[in-house]
Amino acid sequence: MAAALGTLVASSSATARPLIVVDQAILVMRHGIRAPLAGEVPDGTRTGQPWPRWSVAESRITDHGKAALMRVAEEDRRRFAAQGLIGTTRCPAAGSVTIHTNTSDRTIVSGMAYAQGLAHGCSLAVHHLPLDRVDPIFEPLRAGTTSFDAQAAIASINRNIGGMQALAAGHASDLALLDGVLACSPRGSGCAPEQEAQVTASRDGKGIDLAGPIRTTSGIAQVLLLQYVEGLPLQSVGWGRVDAAKLRKLGALHAALFDVFTRPPYMAAHQASSLGRDVLDTLAAPDGPQLRVLMGHDTNVTALAAVLRVDLTAPGYATNDVAPGGAILIERGHDPSGTRYVRMFYRTQSPRALRTGARTVDRTPLPVPSCTQGRNGWCSLAKFTELLSANLGPSASASVRPASARSAPR
Repeated sequence: MAAALGTLVASSSATARPLIVVDQAILVMRHGIRAPLAGEVPDGTRTGQPWPRWSVAESRITDHGKAALMRVAEEDRRRFAAQGLIGTTRCPAAGSVTIHTNTSDRTIVSGMAYAQGLAHGCSLAVHHLPLDRVDPIFEPLRAGTTSFDAQAAIASINRNIGGMQALAAGHASDLALLDGVLACSPRGSGCAPEQEAQVTASRDGKGIDLAGPIRTTSGIAQVLLLQYVEGLPLQSVGWGRVDAAKLRKLGALHAALFDVFTRPPYMAAHQASSLGRDVLDTLAAPDGPQLRVLMGHDTNVTALAAVLRVDLTAPGYATNDVAPGGAILIERGHDPSGTRYVRMFYRTQSPRALRTGARTVDRTPLPVPSCTQGRNGWCSLAKFTELLSANLGPSASASVRPASARSAPR
């Protein structure tokens, strides 16, 4: 029965192509609902009322967030069980499921919650590097494992967005809406700290630093979304001055951060360098896991999407903003001849579903340009490998190093 359910028809016409059976899945996932990060609301931000308090320390996954991850894992399991990738009643066989997380508390805890929902009552291991190490899969620039050139990155960013001032000007209405929510007095030039819009090389040369309206407001917009999905009373979500539609519009400010850090071709190539190779290695391995989960950050999800030249759209979110617990789902399949294929989805829960604890899951197809060729989203594994490999940045010969004091992804 599982094999039948896992078999997918490439065409419903009389000249249907051979059936494709799913035999592997990869999830590149953002951690779950967390409390705001230190500095996510910049120092000097003015508001008409105090910010609400959270039940956990900064950056930590909340109990509500853990429960949401367990629910989405249970729903994922239904799909994987129907495809024959994971059993419906027994624990996964050794090596058939691997979960690897970044070394931050929020990703490790998210991985553990997801493992519990995916295989309740089983001792499903959650793997990560030692806590004082930078994992190049999730943070290749900090790890020094990609040959990153800050000046080349800045040039690519400016070509892609037309310059930092143009990026900020394009979000003028979103910035005005945020000022209305913050309701600071006197308003002056805005409620967030005023900075010149610019992108520069970081002091250590291993990354870039962003200043200006997008830098100061993107985190604030994310905090407002987190208030909503955490289930805070509506009068505490943006002080009662936002609803779901306004949160979606404000999400464009958070998504604009990725227009700088992950979506320009040069940034995408380097930010996804190690993660992309992990995906390719997993897809190519004849004896690899049937399910691999990479639990990281919004930067990882957006970088993989960008390197494949796809946009992330999902109900309730601004384009290219990443849902808490959201993931790119990559499924590998084969036809009767043994030819292998790949297709992708953007798997999310809407803000309302996260807020209310609903089990509704959205899976938005992500057809890869120049790859699908009319097979219901399926792309040959050979073509997918060619496209992804061509867009990844070169690796540098560097060992994985201890974590520095620079800020981690969100």
